Amino acid sequence: MQKMEIILHGRPYTKKNSNRIIYIKGKPRIVPSDNYKKYEKDCIRQITGVHRKKIDYPINLKVLYYMPTRHRVDLVNLLEATCDILVRANVLEDDNCNIIKSHDGCQVLYDKKNPRAEIFIDKLE
Repeated sequence: MQKMEIILHGRPYTKKNSNRIIYIKGKPRIVPSDNYKKYEKDCIRQITGVHRKKIDYPINLKVLYYMPTRHRVDLVNLLEATCDILVRANVLEDDNCNIIKSHDGCQVLYDKKNPRAEIFIDKLE
């Protein structure tokens, strides 16, 4: 596989914003917001079996985020969420620096009517 493209429809959410604190057996735990959990579940549903390759070789991961508003958003936090989703969906074996060598070309853009994340995975030589 040299190239892969995945489009995840829906407003992209980060994991870090709006975290919640819950208590498990009396100990506080930080968990992602409900919005993020719903987004993650929906993204995993959208990723089909043909994309579930468990990629374990060096890649460039480029993601174009189309947001429904022009509010400022942290690109690094969006990338962290996307990488975690790709690992949970078995697209990537892991999101460490031996697999994701670069994020060249990532951007946050505006599309009020069709928010989404367009993911481009290119194998590096």
